[in-house]
Amino acid sequence: MADKKNKKNVPQKKGDKTTRYLVIGMIAFIVIAGFGAALAKNHSSSHVAIPSTVSKANGYGITFNPTAKVKVDMYEDFRCPNCRNFEAVNNTYVNALIRAGKIEAVFHPMHFIASDSQLTAAAVACAADQGKFLEMHTALYVNQPSATQMAENSPYWTNAQLILLGHSVGIASTAFDTCINSGKYLNWTNNINNDAASKNINATPTVIVNGKTLSLATTYDAKAFTKVLTDLGVK
Repeated sequence: MADKKNKKNVPQKKGDKTTRYLVIGMIAFIVIAGFGAALAKNHSSSHVAIPSTVSKANGYGITFNPTAKVKVDMYEDFRCPNCRNFEAVNNTYVNALIRAGKIEAVFHPMHFIASDSQLTAAAVACAADQGKFLEMHTALYVNQPSATQMAENSPYWTNAQLILLGHSVGIASTAFDTCINSGKYLNWTNNINNDAASKNINATPTVIVNGKTLSLATTYDAKAFTKVLTDLGVK
């Protein structure tokens, strides 16, 4: 049998008991506070509106044809003159491939050049809800202010102008107007920026084809850009 003779009941001092309760109380407070902070964070993130065409797996980019074998990621800023140069030579070709389902196209509209870059990024998401992403995307570059009109980092677009631009490409739904005026997708655009930063993408345009970043010389040359895709079987 186990020896119980040496086990004594040691009286607990009042101070020890009080300290014990204080420690337990502090632990409980920390646990509850931590749970509350996590709950608040989850509650906040759950209220970030995400466009229906967005793929979280693609860094929250607006995605077309997710089952296509060739994937083209395009990081852009609608106030970026070099992005406009890329669009000027490749827009018709890229849009045709998207509509034919020949490439998985992922658009990552960033915002860092001017204060209205975020407005334009959110606006194309509103247009995507109406099935007019490509049309709005094209219109934003066609109507990008020139250097003589506006400094690159100065704000140009307003909600009212973006709504009118959307109407000009055939968007008739008042839901589009509400989407822009309410800033529905402004917080979503931060997901794009954060994902780009995590991948060390800090310049626009950045074009990545099947995981390989293209040189600027290739992106600005329609023949060279087309060759990259045709060499991968895109006809």
